[in-house]
Amino acid sequence: DNDVDRILGLEIGADDYLTKPFNPRELTIRARNLLSRTTSSAEDDDLPSRVSFNGWTLDGDSRSLISPTGKEFRLPRSEFRALHLFLSNPGKILTREQLIMEMTGRELRPNDRTVDVTIRRIRKHFESDPSDEELIVTIHGEGYRFCGSVDG
Repeated sequence: DNDVDRILGLEIGADDYLTKPFNPRELTIRARNLLSRTTSSAEDDDLPSRVSFNGWTLDGDSRSLISPTGKEFRLPRSEFRALHLFLSNPGKILTREQLIMEMTGRELRPNDRTVDVTIRRIRKHFESDPSDEELIVTIHGEGYRFCGSVDG
């Protein structure tokens, strides 16, 4: 009977099924993951597939960063999502919590250096063009800010 109920629920459109008794933490994680997937998809649809800034281009179709000289860097998902968030919010301070949620869909954990490592990797791409000023600056105690100018 339990299998029949679960299958019927999924067939009529349920995204997930959780049996009683359930662990509240599991429910929270499942809900957060579902929201992350739906929110990310909606946000990605709102942005153009190519965004230009300070001579650089972020290409959403190939998930790559193209330098002013035409050099292309294929970005891992986390770097692409973080840079995408910066370009969607130029001049705004983004907290480490906002960045980790966008990059991984999870909350920031104590001593988690994921955001810092990702920002360092993104900055390395920009170092390939010595004429660039620092595009992503650290705001101590708050987060990071994209200081470039987004075209369009």
